[in-house]
Amino acid sequence: MGAMSVRTESSAAHRAGFACFVGRPNAGKSTLTNALVGTKVAITSNRPQTTRHTVRGIVHRPEAQLVLVDTPGLHKPRTLLGERLNDVVRTTWSEVDVIGFCLPADQKIGPGDRYIAAELAVIKKTPKVAIVTKTDLVDSKALAAQLIAIDQLGKELGIEWAEIIPVSAVGDTQVALLADLLVPMLPESPPLYPEGDLTDEPEQVMVGELIREAALEGVRDELPHSIAVVVEEMLPRQDRPADKPLLDIHANVYIERPSQKGIIIGPKGKRLKEVGSKSRKHIEALLGTPVFLDLHVKVAKDWQRDPKQLRKLGF
Repeated sequence: MGAMSVRTESSAAHRAGFACFVGRPNAGKSTLTNALVGTKVAITSNRPQTTRHTVRGIVHRPEAQLVLVDTPGLHKPRTLLGERLNDVVRTTWSEVDVIGFCLPADQKIGPGDRYIAAELAVIKKTPKVAIVTKTDLVDSKALAAQLIAIDQLGKELGIEWAEIIPVSAVGDTQVALLADLLVPMLPESPPLYPEGDLTDEPEQVMVGELIREAALEGVRDELPHSIAVVVEEMLPRQDRPADKPLLDIHANVYIERPSQKGIIIGPKGKRLKEVGSKSRKHIEALLGTPVFLDLHVKVAKDWQRDPKQLRKLGF
């Protein structure tokens, strides 16, 4: 037998790894990500399927680095896009170091939660933490009942929760504690990203998300998913003095049908102008530089069902 090496656990071992939050739409995933990272990274919205791209937030601590991978919502696929998203989700789940399953405190566990939990049960190796969000909306009795229900759900499906943690991202309650609990589940590793990084999402994609969010504002009922935004180019305007830079952004807003064009553009182009000025403010805040935004609305026929279009639009 070879010699045994005995490794003493140094308390200073740095940990780094990936976590993702899952849960049905509106379970508070993006809000939680933002609270942990301490800045607006993921695109929060009160409707499902707005964070389509993997937006990562990064929690930097002296002893650890927690990289949050925001997977798109998992839902019963009705379209090719839905199936593609579900594949992305499953791949992500099996690759991260810990999964946080978000369940809002103010809503009983429903079929949507069960569907996700059943999928989680299949992924054996990854530790799973049940996170009860929006605890500021309920009293302690309702919270206790929800904690028991989640424990039950785990037993029923054969999921062993590593932790069940109540948090309120809005009230900041226990958000730091959540990070404390997730960190020990990460592997020992040097930091994976430089200190200043909060997200490694390419700026173009984040800009596209901001435009998409502004475009959906107020017309979600008429066009729930049928908007995709592609940022064609982002170029610094030539011949500008160094102290007055301007970034030109050219972006296309794709819709599925010609009839939707009027909804997005609005009477006399009024809506599109609003979308432009609103998203421009957010983009300038994100990039820290003045922006000229050039927006065009184009029809990509039934893009949600067409693999070629999906690829072009980045899915």
